[in-house]
Amino acid sequence: MSRLLLIIVIAVIGGGAYYYATQPEPTPAEQVQAAAEDAEDAASEAATATEETVSEAAGSLTDQAVDAASDAATAVQDAASEAASSVADQASEAASSLADQAGDAAAAAGDQVAALTAQGQDLFNSWLQEGQLTAQNFDYDAMVASVQDSTLTQQVKTQAIAILDKIKASPETIVTEIQKLRTLLTQ
Repeated sequence: MSRLLLIIVIAVIGGGAYYYATQPEPTPAEQVQAAAEDAEDAASEAATATEETVSEAAGSLTDQAVDAASDAATAVQDAASEAASSVADQASEAASSLADQAGDAAAAAGDQVAALTAQGQDLFNSWLQEGQLTAQNFDYDAMVASVQDSTLTQQVKTQAIAILDKIKASPETIVTEIQKLRTLLTQ
């Protein structure tokens, strides 16, 4: 009768191992939930199988066989608990890693935006200091070259050159266009 009990326990463990091995890769959240459900199911099945086996064999089994069945049920429950805990730990680590990566990417993007804004401000200030952009002096070619050589985004470069083109075409609008250019480059 103890062989029957051992065969049942091995079949339950083998069935559980086959079940886990044939599952597709779920998301971390699904892994945590599935592991918790599987652990509960495995523990429940093992307890049910053990209770059925123990109740059938209770009349003919000795105290030693009952202890072996109890130990086997405990081992199955422990294995299921360990599996659920391992999956939960892996899901937690994966979620933490993803959160760290997202935070690093956001910080890097913020640093890039700040660097581009500083470069636009520096470019505008250099034009004023060198006298290239004043109501009396307008050095179109030098400013267009400095915009094209900068690391500003292509969209900002295009808009800045368009404003410089307007000033060149209509010198009387220089005051309003300088304000637009300042706003564009220092955003």
